Amino acid sequence: MKPLSASAQKVQDVLDGFNLEHRVIEIEIPVKTSQQAADVVGCNVAQIAKCLIFTSVSGKPVLVIASGINRVNEARVAEIIGESISRATPDFVRSSTGFAIGGIPPVGHAVQPMVVIDQDLLEHASIWAAAGHPNSLFELNPADLEQMTGGMVADIREG
Repeated sequence: MKPLSASAQKVQDVLDGFNLEHRVIEIEIPVKTSQQAADVVGCNVAQIAKCLIFTSVSGKPVLVIASGINRVNEARVAEIIGESISRATPDFVRSSTGFAIGGIPPVGHAVQPMVVIDQDLLEHASIWAAAGHPNSLFELNPADLEQMTGGMVADIREG
């Protein structure tokens, strides 16, 4: 078995620290959308946990983990965390997470973010999240996501 890329190995090391059986897999081609990720792993797009980084008005990173089929209601997220947010720049994403856009995992960030989890992810027995690189993913159950991130579960779906 081929060794994981450095960023995927970093995520695997964090996952191992939780003493759970999650395994990062790497695929040949990068997945750039939730639909592509779902197609690769053979699940419904709603089971993809897309990780989006926002900047709070106080400058803190905010990680929103949303179902792959949902658009995020940014006003609702701001209400939940108690301060307004804006879309993060690629430089802010890289400096606050340690990862590039397209492979943001739910764990292992350079700066601990405020975390909000889409309640729709809890409807599934298993979900998939990026693991530090557009070519890497791991499967987990939603309860583990809550435990690993300490995130607040809420209705953040737009519409």
